[in-house]
Amino acid sequence: MLIAIRHRTHYRYSRGFNHAVQSLRLRPPSGKSQRVIDWTIDIEGMDRAVHYVDAFGNSVDLVTPPGTSDHLDVLAHGVIETNDTAGVVGFTQEAVPPGVFLRPTVMTSTSPGIEALARSSARADRLQTLHALLGAINAAVAYDTSATHSLTTGIDAFTAKRGVCQDHAHIFIGAARTLGIPARYVTGYLLVEDELSSVAHHAWAEAFVDDLGWIGFDAANNVSPTERYVRLAIGYDAHSAAPIKGTMRGAEGEAMTVEVVVGASQQ
Repeated sequence: MLIAIRHRTHYRYSRGFNHAVQSLRLRPPSGKSQRVIDWTIDIEGMDRAVHYVDAFGNSVDLVTPPGTSDHLDVLAHGVIETNDTAGVVGFTQEAVPPGVFLRPTVMTSTSPGIEALARSSARADRLQTLHALLGAINAAVAYDTSATHSLTTGIDAFTAKRGVCQDHAHIFIGAARTLGIPARYVTGYLLVEDELSSVAHHAWAEAFVDDLGWIGFDAANNVSPTERYVRLAIGYDAHSAAPIKGTMRGAEGEAMTVEVVVGASQQ
C-alpha cells in the first residue's frame, strides 16, 4: 500500500525567540514493513542542519533556525510504501541491545494492578503472552480522548481505566517489562480502516521475541500493526520518541498546533 503523509507542527509565541535549536525525529525508516518512496522536511535552517542516527536507530535532524521570530513552522511530508507483516518488524539496526528496553521510566512505571494484569496474561511462550496482554489492556482501558493528556502516566490511565493510544502503549510497555520482555514505544501514523484520508498521528508498542525480533502491538485497537501503519521513531516512552524536541531562548507564551493528514496515495 502507498500512504501519503503530511505532518505540520506550528509554534507561535507572544514574545519571539532569539535563538532556537530543534531536534527532529521526523524521518520514517525503511525496513521489513515499509519503504520510503520520498520524504521531505521543511523548516528554516534545514540547509545547515546536522544529521545523525541516534542509539535507537532514529534518523535525527538537528536544526538551528536563523534569526529571530515569533513563530516556527515544521512540515514533514512524503509517500511510504507499506506491507502487512502481521506486526513483525524483525531485527532492526539500532546500536543498543534489546535488553536496554527493560529500563523503567516514569511514564511506563507499573502499579500492583498493572503487574497483576501482566501475570494473568502469562502463557506458554512469549508471543502468546504478548497477544494475551494486548487483549487484556484493550479490555481494561477504554479509548477516551478527553481522559488524559501528554503528561499522564501509564499508572494514571490504568487507574482511570481510560486513555488514548499513548496511554495504552505505556501500559503495555510497563506490563511487558514486568514480565522480563523488552518493550519500546513507537510513534507513527495510521490510515484508518475504510477511509481514504484520515487525521491520525498514532502510537503503539513493540516487544522483542527471540526468534522473530521486534513485533508491534497496538493495544488501543487490539491489533498488531498492518499495512495501514507507518513507523516513525522509537524510544523508551512518548517523551523519548517525541518527533520534535527543542529549546528556545527568549520565547514566551508558546501556542502549538499540529496537523496530520494520512491518505492513500495514487503515486
